[in-house]
Amino acid sequence: EHRWDSREHMVRESRQDRELGACPRESLSLHSRFTTLTITREPQSKHGAKDGAVGTGQGCSSASSGAATTTTMLFEPSGDGQTPQVVVLVGAPGMGKTMMVRKVMMEWGEGALHTQFDFVFCIDCKAIVLPMEASMANLVSQCCPGLQVPAGKILDDQKKILFIFDGFEALGFSLVHPEAELSSDPREVKPLELTLMSLLKKTLLPKASLLITIRPTALGSLRQCLKGENYVEILGFSAARREEYFHRYFENPSKADMAFRFVRGNEILYSLCVIPIMSWTICTILEQELCGKKNLLECSKTTTGMMMFYLSQLLKHRDRDNPQVLQQFLLQLCSLAAEGIWKHKVLFEEKEIKDCGLDLPGLLPYFLNERIPREGEDHESVYAFTHLHLQEFFAAMFYVLEDNGETISSLGRLEKDVNKLLESYNKSRKDLNVTVQFLFGLVSQKSIEYMDKTIGCRISSRAQEELLEWLQRRHRSLSHPGQALKVSEMDTFHFLFEMNEKSFAQSALGHFTDLDLQDTRLTLYDQMALSFCIQHWAGLGSVTLQGCSFHWRDPEAELDVSVPCSGVSGAGGHPGALVMRQREDLPCPIHLLCRALWHRDSALQVLRLQWCRLSESCCAELAALLAEHPGLAQLELADSSLGDSGVRLLCEGLRTPGCRLRILR
Repeated sequence: EHRWDSREHMVRESRQDRELGACPRESLSLHSRFTTLTITREPQSKHGAKDGAVGTGQGCSSASSGAATTTTMLFEPSGDGQTPQVVVLVGAPGMGKTMMVRKVMMEWGEGALHTQFDFVFCIDCKAIVLPMEASMANLVSQCCPGLQVPAGKILDDQKKILFIFDGFEALGFSLVHPEAELSSDPREVKPLELTLMSLLKKTLLPKASLLITIRPTALGSLRQCLKGENYVEILGFSAARREEYFHRYFENPSKADMAFRFVRGNEILYSLCVIPIMSWTICTILEQELCGKKNLLECSKTTTGMMMFYLSQLLKHRDRDNPQVLQQFLLQLCSLAAEGIWKHKVLFEEKEIKDCGLDLPGLLPYFLNERIPREGEDHESVYAFTHLHLQEFFAAMFYVLEDNGETISSLGRLEKDVNKLLESYNKSRKDLNVTVQFLFGLVSQKSIEYMDKTIGCRISSRAQEELLEWLQRRHRSLSHPGQALKVSEMDTFHFLFEMNEKSFAQSALGHFTDLDLQDTRLTLYDQMALSFCIQHWAGLGSVTLQGCSFHWRDPEAELDVSVPCSGVSGAGGHPGALVMRQREDLPCPIHLLCRALWHRDSALQVLRLQWCRLSESCCAELAALLAEHPGLAQLELADSSLGDSGVRLLCEGLRTPGCRLRILR
């Protein structure tokens, strides 16, 4: 009875809507929202994780799925059969450490784990104001004032007890004291640091179990204090769990499918979704976009916009009284990122971090993970950005973040030469694609205003002119003398879509008359970028998409584009998420293209869709285009499977008085 009473109190505590690293919405239901994370044990390895997430684990094992396995998994016996008494859960901010703790508390509160622990005491080191001096009994009483059994009696009985310290780094303890000063009495009042050290070193309550969550950058001092600990690092969401998270977040299967299709077609966003807080960020933005809309075909948020929102969430609770400190920190961080991108470098020595002034405990852990050397290793710690795309984002910021010309990179002087970056990308460094894309996104007026207002960073718009000149120069050099000037690189459309400014797109494309893409696999996000540019391309006279394919769903699926994707299935899926869609739920593959070509200023005369394997489902859209477009004179549909009914639809378009077509192949 006492166990249930205390458990009920702790569950009530864990359900409070505190501000978490993963920023959950109010009244969050853990059962419906919690998605299993990928973990690795003993995180002190050199190898990083997949998907660009730069972890510290060597190989990764997926945590088992199910409603009540989290604590079992954390405290499962090791290879020698020994059950660990101390588990250290390591993860960068936003990786889901606090959510994992809340899941543990929920499972125990429902009685699922009562065979392992009689009592679980959770201490939120970030949120609670702890006394300067306390005994362990005092600490338990303060954190759990509703206990019906005195804390001292619980601790005296030496029952199966689990202490959870969430966000241990927030205490700021050095944990360096002689063992002679440690305590063995749970009622003895000592300085708080000594009381906790006694618990960690097992001179106090040696039979108790500990679960400690901590950031990698704070792991060093804790390691020296523990004995027999087991390290577990959170690496984030696996590919399957990313889709599951979307279905758990949205609950509505149709919206979940729509949002996931949108993200799956954007390689940058999909890769970033390995980070739980980034998945939350993207879902939050897409949920807002879907309010009052039926789809995401006109999503107003670019990839850069989502990255900036993510950055604002990371820095939400920073000290706003000294913006100069943040500005200087970001300048040095961006310099480090850019230097690394140029040199294909993702790992940075501790000396580099200190030399460029990045060793600020209040900021560093949000951006860089620390790899702690194994015992016996004599070299320093090394650091890496949480994800490669984050490093690329900050590398792009390096070129546009205002600094009065005083910034020197950690490895030498790196010039803010935008043209050098662009020309290197154009000639040989295709790995700079994501950095260049972010560069376009950062210099839009919306981005400049958002960064200034929300984060307090000053972005210069001077690079816009260089970007415009480079785009125009680039495509002129690709066009043959005497022929029409054409744009034939898909990345150009992504760059313009990333900036998302009508006037810039008009200026960049105004001198060109032809669009020519060959054998390109166009995801939904590709088609959105293409459509945005076509709508603002007044002089576009000819569109050739020879051998291109149009996809609206998971690019790894082998089924036909018109066959819709289902939701999450299987035991780990969200209840009711497996929903069979009808064909009409997805527009025809060329819906976005045809809609973009309808704009009133269109000068289109020629549309070539040879070898695009178009089917009957495309004919209604093409017929409407034939009927309504005032200038379309030539249409080529070679090697399509239109069928008799598809051709009949085309004929209806040809019969309309508004049709100006002269050549049909």
